[in-house]
Amino acid sequence: MIIFKSDDEIKIMEKAAELVANVLLKLEKLIKPGITTEMLDREAEEMIIAHNAKPAFKGYQGRISKRPFPGTICASVNEEIVHGIPGKRKLNEGDIISIDVGAKLDGFFGDSARSYLVGNGDEQAKKLLKTTWDALNDSIDQCITGNRLGDVSHAIESRALANGFSVVKDFVGHGIGRDMHEDPQVLNYGPKNQGPLLRKGMVIAIEPMLNEGGSDVEILPDLWTVVTRDRKRSCHFEDMIAITSEGPKILTRI
Repeated sequence: MIIFKSDDEIKIMEKAAELVANVLLKLEKLIKPGITTEMLDREAEEMIIAHNAKPAFKGYQGRISKRPFPGTICASVNEEIVHGIPGKRKLNEGDIISIDVGAKLDGFFGDSARSYLVGNGDEQAKKLLKTTWDALNDSIDQCITGNRLGDVSHAIESRALANGFSVVKDFVGHGIGRDMHEDPQVLNYGPKNQGPLLRKGMVIAIEPMLNEGGSDVEILPDLWTVVTRDRKRSCHFEDMIAITSEGPKILTRI
């Protein structure tokens, strides 16, 4: 069941969304060769707690893994798509790192992800990041009342395929509010004019995940980290969008 939010509730949600956006901005400045994902995780946790919020991912019990997630951020590098566990791994020049941050503040969740090149990357890596970012923006453009959720999904897949990339089909975006994962699921593929109508008060997290190679995925023995089956690189962006009568409102950009 889709839970619609009032204008006042969306204003409260903006605080959590702004916090995770600011955490990502801080981490972006720290990303360089030699830093560990564990160090980035520690910085994120300290900032979230300093704002009287709670890390949303730490201790999260997923549907697939019986192991609670141990980190504040998901830090996924190169062939890792999502849910990478922060650790002592050092980032190298040319790596792609995708960072997903979640926080709960005043009863509502914020959730956002960004991907970054570590230092200078190759042209294919740059194209992958740009295409994934463009796919996110294309999908946001479809977030207007009267459109259907399938229009959002189709925009992501169209941008990916036009640039020679595949989309991850096993993991999806979602509604968000008092729970981190609410209805509806937001697929990264599919035909237009399908799915529920977009209506004022819906808040969704759109998160395109694009792969260099095929769309098949695997989960590593740590029970969390999702990787491309062919071990080619992946990229992930995520924004929270409120559907309003004036058009899409991006809550996680400041």
